[in-house]
Amino acid sequence: MRITLTLDRDADTSESNDYLRSLEAAGVPRSEIDIVTPDRPLPDSFGALLLGGGLDVDPGRYGSTVLVDGQVEIDSERDEIDFALFAEALRRGAPVLGICRGIQVVNVALGGTLVQDIPIERPSPVVHQGARGEKTRLDHRVAIAPGTRLASIAGASEISVNSRHHQALARVAPRLRVSGTAPDGMAEAVELPGGAWLVAVQWHPENLWADRVSSGLFSEFVRAARDGPARSDSRTA
Repeated sequence: MRITLTLDRDADTSESNDYLRSLEAAGVPRSEIDIVTPDRPLPDSFGALLLGGGLDVDPGRYGSTVLVDGQVEIDSERDEIDFALFAEALRRGAPVLGICRGIQVVNVALGGTLVQDIPIERPSPVVHQGARGEKTRLDHRVAIAPGTRLASIAGASEISVNSRHHQALARVAPRLRVSGTAPDGMAEAVELPGGAWLVAVQWHPENLWADRVSSGLFSEFVRAARDGPARSDSRTA
C-alpha cells in the first residue's frame, strides 16, 4: 500500500507535518507515504490519495473568472497535479480523502462550482476563516447526515470543527452526497455514494489528530487503502 499526499510547494514536509503525523498514527509507515508538490515528481503508482489543503482552485476550471478583491491565490501546477491524480484515483477506484482545498478539488473535478470568497459572496456569522495560528481551535459545529460514511465514523449527529477557508462549495457536483453541513447551510463534507471510498471535508482533521472523530477519519481512510480498490468499491455508505 502506498498513499500519495498532495501539498503546496511551500508546505512543511518534515516529520512534524500534521498530515504525516495523522497517517502514521493511523498505522501507515512513513516509507509508504509519497508527498507530491509542484516541486516534487509524481509517484509511479499509488493505492490511495490524500488531497491536502493549500491555495485556491483556478476559477477557470469551473467556468468562472477570478473575483475582483476576492483574495484568490492560484498555483496552476498544483491544480494540474491534484486534478490528474484525482482522475487516476477515480479510474482505479482508489480511496480518496480530501481536506479543505481537497474537498474543493473533488467538487470541481466532478462538475461542481465554488464560492470564491465567502465574505464577499456569502457573508455569514459562522467563523469559516479562523485564525491561522490557532489550528486546533474549534470554530463552529457541523451537522452530520445520517446513514453516511461520515456518520459511521463520527458516531454522532453533530461535531465541532476547526476552520480555515475563505472559499466553499457553491453548486455541489451531482454525483456527490453532502454528509456534513455548517449552521449557515454551507456544505462541510461530501462523499461518493455507491463507489470507491471517498470522503472530503472542509475543515482540518489533520490538526486534530488526537480527536476521536478526526483520528477515525484517517483510520477509515487507511483501512480502505489496505482493503484495496476491489473491496472498497463494494462498500457503500
